[in-house]
Amino acid sequence: MITGELKNKVDNIWDVFWAGGLTNPLDVIEQITYLMFIHDLDEVDTRRARECAMLGLPFESVFTKEVNIGGRTIDGSQLKWSVFRDFPAEKMYAVMQEWVFPFIKDLHGDKESAYSKYMGDAIFKVPTPLMLSKVVDKLDDIFTDMEEAHDIDVRGDVYEYLLNKISQSGVNGQFRTPRHIIKMMVDLVEPKPRDTICDPACGTSGFLIASGEYLREKHKDEVLFDKAGKDHYMNHMFFGYDTDRTMLRIGAMNMMTHGVDNPFIEYRDSLSDQNTDKDKYTLILANPPFKGSLDYDIVSADLLKVCKTKKTELLFVTLFLRMLKVGGRCACIVPDGVLFGSSKAHKAMRKEIVENNRLEAVISMPSGVFKPYAGVSTAVLIFTKTGAGGTDYVWFYDMKADGYSLDDKRSEIKDNDIPDIIQRFHNLEGEKDRKRTEQSFLVPKADIENNDYDLSINKYKEVEYVPVEYPPTDEILAEIKAIEADIQKELTELEKLLS
Repeated sequence: MITGELKNKVDNIWDVFWAGGLTNPLDVIEQITYLMFIHDLDEVDTRRARECAMLGLPFESVFTKEVNIGGRTIDGSQLKWSVFRDFPAEKMYAVMQEWVFPFIKDLHGDKESAYSKYMGDAIFKVPTPLMLSKVVDKLDDIFTDMEEAHDIDVRGDVYEYLLNKISQSGVNGQFRTPRHIIKMMVDLVEPKPRDTICDPACGTSGFLIASGEYLREKHKDEVLFDKAGKDHYMNHMFFGYDTDRTMLRIGAMNMMTHGVDNPFIEYRDSLSDQNTDKDKYTLILANPPFKGSLDYDIVSADLLKVCKTKKTELLFVTLFLRMLKVGGRCACIVPDGVLFGSSKAHKAMRKEIVENNRLEAVISMPSGVFKPYAGVSTAVLIFTKTGAGGTDYVWFYDMKADGYSLDDKRSEIKDNDIPDIIQRFHNLEGEKDRKRTEQSFLVPKADIENNDYDLSINKYKEVEYVPVEYPPTDEILAEIKAIEADIQKELTELEKLLS
């Protein structure tokens, strides 16, 4: 979560760009992202070199001793952030413009890769050596702070904050899903080494990155040291789509920085006929933008057959079912209206999940989870595509705290239901005896069917009223009189002191 101190440092970088004449907000975001990528490329390369040395494995640095750029052969070490950041401003600018930027644009040999596709039209726009020197120094300061807070996603936080500064997040639905919520969802669905994972509204690729990190931690041998498994992980596992080229560029760089060489990240309107994916993925993780209504003309016809609506929140859930293979799983964030909306389309979508597939869990989240960028109440749906039913019981959980205050500041606090959510979800046998007055419980499908497939937790949660016994009226009056007598006594004594 972005802190006040980090906000101030980002504001300072913004001011440097503004004062130097670079005033287009998206240009600022892109230039900051490029510089962060260049820094991370050096950091990741150094870390991998150490890991390989410890394991006795061969390692080839991206910064080989000699690098050919534009027909010139140069010392690759000069392309490292840790080296050129100490150059004088004029030399740093020349190295960045003539060597480093062309180097990162051509870094991936495969011209059809996501990285090459979106870096091909990237332009280095920092206008002066002095500006570059100031920005590099200020970014270095931020990276130093981040080393002391390992759980903060710098690129995502900076992008999120800049997007908010230009008042676009509320319009385009591009506010970033908090990293701890992404991690919770990944931990709930537990990605497997042979999964094919997709986020149809990937943004900066947060869900894909978190899935990759989970696999590297839990299934390291299968995804890194098995030849077929590594090829699948690097080239065939991750798919992401978005309609914002800036987001795609950031997402491709993020994936490469996090060790995935060739994710399939593409410009695509997932809800349109442009998206023909069907029965393709084994896992979908998503928090798609819910920006209101669309025109029927641009929505894929087969989605409208299942759920005739203009509301993107309903169309995306229907899309997830279409894109999944039979047996494929999905964890997605939806606004609360999806759970209890009374329109024909709302009920049809919920019925499709409950009756024709297997709905496993509905996790209700507090409205402050997305503050300060949005105050909407949301829930996480977890379901499996079966095409033949399978919903017996649905697990409901009422999340009350996510480890941060629910105001605009989102300060870190001790109360956190997320570890409990993960533990309970992976032990549903232990949930059978829970009463509906508790924080989580199971609801049989028949109850959901009898309630028009309403999935809001309040429909099934029972409130336990504890009777409160009050003393008789005459005792209360006697107590009031005694208090009043004490007050009069004290006032009398005060008058005597003052006279």
